[in-house]
Amino acid sequence: MSWGTELWDQFDSLDKHTQWGIDFLERYAKFVKERIEIEQNYAKQLSDLSRVLKISPVPHFFRVSKTEKIWLRSTVPNVLPKMKSQGQREVVAEEMAHRVYGELMRYAHDLKTERKMHLQEGRKAQQYLDMCWKQMDNSKKKFERECREAEKAQQSYERLDNDTNATKADVEKAKQQLNLRTHMADENKNEYAAQLQNFNGEQHKHFYVVIPQIYKQLQEMDERRTIKLSECYRGFADSERKVIPIISKCLEGMILAAKSVDERRDSQMVVDSFKSGFEPPGDFPFEDYSQHIYRTISDGTISASKQESGKVDAKTTVGKAKGKLWLFGKKPKGPALEDFSHLPPEQRRKKLQQRIDELNRELQKESDQKEALNKMKDVYEKNPQMGDPGSLQPKLAETMNNIDRLRMEIHKNEAWLSEVEGKTGGRGDRRHSSDINHLVTQGRESPEGSYTDDANQEVRGPPQQHGHHSEFDDEFEDDDPLPAIGHCKAIYPFDGHNEGTLAMKEGEVLYIIEEDKGDGWTRARRQNGEEGYVPTSYIDVTLEKNSKEPESHNY
Repeated sequence: MSWGTELWDQFDSLDKHTQWGIDFLERYAKFVKERIEIEQNYAKQLSDLSRVLKISPVPHFFRVSKTEKIWLRSTVPNVLPKMKSQGQREVVAEEMAHRVYGELMRYAHDLKTERKMHLQEGRKAQQYLDMCWKQMDNSKKKFERECREAEKAQQSYERLDNDTNATKADVEKAKQQLNLRTHMADENKNEYAAQLQNFNGEQHKHFYVVIPQIYKQLQEMDERRTIKLSECYRGFADSERKVIPIISKCLEGMILAAKSVDERRDSQMVVDSFKSGFEPPGDFPFEDYSQHIYRTISDGTISASKQESGKVDAKTTVGKAKGKLWLFGKKPKGPALEDFSHLPPEQRRKKLQQRIDELNRELQKESDQKEALNKMKDVYEKNPQMGDPGSLQPKLAETMNNIDRLRMEIHKNEAWLSEVEGKTGGRGDRRHSSDINHLVTQGRESPEGSYTDDANQEVRGPPQQHGHHSEFDDEFEDDDPLPAIGHCKAIYPFDGHNEGTLAMKEGEVLYIIEEDKGDGWTRARRQNGEEGYVPTSYIDVTLEKNSKEPESHNY
């Protein structure tokens, strides 16, 4: 089946058909382009959705709560990354753009150029055949005209020849005219025959050689277009089919991850994330304000004189006593400290352990590098032509300095870790550290063990003393301070910057009015009635039964 033989007279139809084929190719290319845009937008939106759910490392501009962080660590890493892996849509878009759309656009351009060339050749062949036909038709018309003229000349000659009255000259003239017309008719006959033969040859060549060849090229072009469309169809489908196993695997992973969700593990993660390590507060002691009622007048006079000498404004004392209720609140947030003392004990222990593990890994790397440099140095010393051993000395010195620095850091962090483990493991075991003052004064561990991350959810410390007091304060203006249960001597100085704490100097003697409840803080009072909490590890405590408040001495 060939267009050249079957469709020899359908040039215009083939012209329209080939144009339609190219138009369809371009429409399909437009469809693929729009599909690529859909895939790209889908991939982008899926990626944006993944970022909203914070699958990857949380961007800096996102601020998440501690609960969200726990959820991110438990559920998201197992389930949602599988959804992000469905971002194979980007791969589909790239494959379609490279293998289908780009190929279609290049091929459509080539088809337009080829089609134009073949149609121009067909039109030229048709124009040449038309020219041959016109030449043949003109010679035919001229031959016909000359034949009619010769026929008229013959009739005139016969009429004059049969006419007795005609002169011989007229007959001779008519005869000559007949011969002339007959000769011209013969020449035009020969010309017509030659043109007819030429036209028939060109027409045969046109319809059996030229046009079949042109139509064959158009047919091959159209068949190649069909083949290219078929390849693009397959490429389009393959682009989807290639990622189906990956997407199916991702979906299976999502199902497995969903099945692996463990509510107990999540609950344990909540404990690990929020556990402070503090002990619950102990019972409040009974404060007997009626002891003055049952005293005799003489005893009251004597005790009154003693009380006057050792007591200041009752509002101040009671205010300090009431401060204990505020110690469950939050102290102002300070900067993150190197020893993590701003964190609760349990969180601090975890952070320190993580840092020690990281430092140990860095130390191992530096040790391996040192060993490699020493081996290289030995090789250079044995084979000087390979290099100068002295060139490695600066690097060795730098490595040694790094090793020393890392060991010091590890030792320092291990000391802090031992301190934390000593506090959380046994509250009675007091540890003395050179920088413990720094830890307590700027830390966020309240004497009663309260801790929170949200500044808006925490209660402020004890109010500062002003020139006026609330009605609640007035109710306790005449109450006596808590009785002393012992005394203590300051082993280290303590600044006491935080609210509810009491500053002290080294060697200063204070009254103990409340024992350490297991949180590392002891409540003490100066002779002037000022009360507050001091670190238990900073003092040497002596508890006395039925002790009176001895005079304080500064050593």
